[in-house]
Amino acid sequence: MTAAPLPVTFSDDQAAAWDRMAEVLAKAGIDILDEDISAPDLDSDNTVMAVLGKAGSGKTMLLSELTKALIAAGVETVSGDYEGRRRRERRTLAILAPTNKAASVLRNRGVPATTIHRILYTPVYDPEYEKIAEWLAGNGPRPDMPDLGDTALDRAQAFYETVKSIPGALAAAGLRGSDFIKGWKRRDDPLDIGFIDESSMLDARQFTDLHELFQTLILFGDPAQLAPVGQSGEMVFDTLPAPQKLELHRIHRQSQDNPILDLAHALADPDLTFETFEAQIEAAARKDDRVVWAQRVQSDLMARSPVLVWRNATRIRLIHAFRAAHGAPETELLPGEPLICDGLELPLKHRKKRVDLEARGLIKGAQCIYLGPGKRPGFSRLHVMGAEDPQTSVASIVKIEREGEEEPFIPFAHHMGAAFLHGAAVTIHKAQGSQWPEVQVFAPDLYAAARAGRTEAGLPLWKRLAYVAITRAEHRLHWVVRNRLARPTGPLRIDDLGGGPAPLTLAIQDE
Repeated sequence: MTAAPLPVTFSDDQAAAWDRMAEVLAKAGIDILDEDISAPDLDSDNTVMAVLGKAGSGKTMLLSELTKALIAAGVETVSGDYEGRRRRERRTLAILAPTNKAASVLRNRGVPATTIHRILYTPVYDPEYEKIAEWLAGNGPRPDMPDLGDTALDRAQAFYETVKSIPGALAAAGLRGSDFIKGWKRRDDPLDIGFIDESSMLDARQFTDLHELFQTLILFGDPAQLAPVGQSGEMVFDTLPAPQKLELHRIHRQSQDNPILDLAHALADPDLTFETFEAQIEAAARKDDRVVWAQRVQSDLMARSPVLVWRNATRIRLIHAFRAAHGAPETELLPGEPLICDGLELPLKHRKKRVDLEARGLIKGAQCIYLGPGKRPGFSRLHVMGAEDPQTSVASIVKIEREGEEEPFIPFAHHMGAAFLHGAAVTIHKAQGSQWPEVQVFAPDLYAAARAGRTEAGLPLWKRLAYVAITRAEHRLHWVVRNRLARPTGPLRIDDLGGGPAPLTLAIQDE
């Protein structure tokens, strides 16, 4: 017999935020207290609120509980994989994150999150298979499909009853994504409620798009994170008036005896020096194995959890050391090497293909694992970390940067497609929104930032960098103090990713 879940206990600031959110949602026609919904006021102005707090303050817990309350009131969640025909009485909620990894962190906690791209662009289903989707969503009768058969439909129904995913249900029936998704289009119809996690990563253009799309937009963010590049240290929620911002202060996540969170919050001390902070880390490592005072970088961790650095030169040196340790040839990639999507290099005439790639997770900053060459020259089979449908084959331009040289070495490339950098080490800026079970932080880089004396938004840059880097660790923090690399204990692997042939090829055809 399964035990009933324990009731959630809010802190005072969480309870105050809940009450304020309930007021905002009630004005939008959704009463989460009485579990009742009504038609939205189409003439009212769009509302924006922000729930702000540092790591562990309970933002995700509040987001999760608000999501449950909205669903209990009859609000329909929009996940980005399929959306039924619009009904007049329907009210909608989308939970979004800027990256695949950030969305997957929420999904692992039971929150049906997806990426911003997957909501801005919606899939276009083949009309024949859309009948199955409408039936599964409860908006139509069971279709008669002799070519597929009743057994396959039963499998789809059984899957959907357990996991509310239309693509997953269709896959259970034996269909591939390319069978039922014929393309992607920019969303035309607005949505009701939008929860945006990791909103410190939003740039001004994304915020404008989301503000136009949602009648009620609620941002969840950490003001101690690094602001998007090019925004002068300012985050989108900084521009909101004070009444539209709610602050959470009490630490919730693993709040009892968590040395990683203790270190992160120690950075708020204005008198803290880098040397004193390192002494705190060393002391924590002596008491708790969740903090490691490391004399060298562990190459075994780099294939799945990149080393976090500040300087590009450090990143490039660590990548080449990682490849050399694994005996990777200069002219090709080994299966299991990590990559970071650096954007899409496509001409304007391939706008539809760009939408396809972005909607399937290949957005700038996406973390991928190279599975091997595709069937066509210049194509790569990839596992996109955190994506809902992670394995794909795509025209690739892989760039391996070299220290002291402006132009990267390109071991192979299609003439257009998705561009990738190596992902064994990444800058702390690019790591925002991601979390890994174990994280290695390259301390000599943060020491260099401290010596440089730079500030961002009035705070020492090294403290912001250290805060973001430390809070990427879910279970263990490795504070690496020497410029050394440990040899790998085994070869790179892909068997843990299901590294067989990719089910979907995102080909880019010449015209």
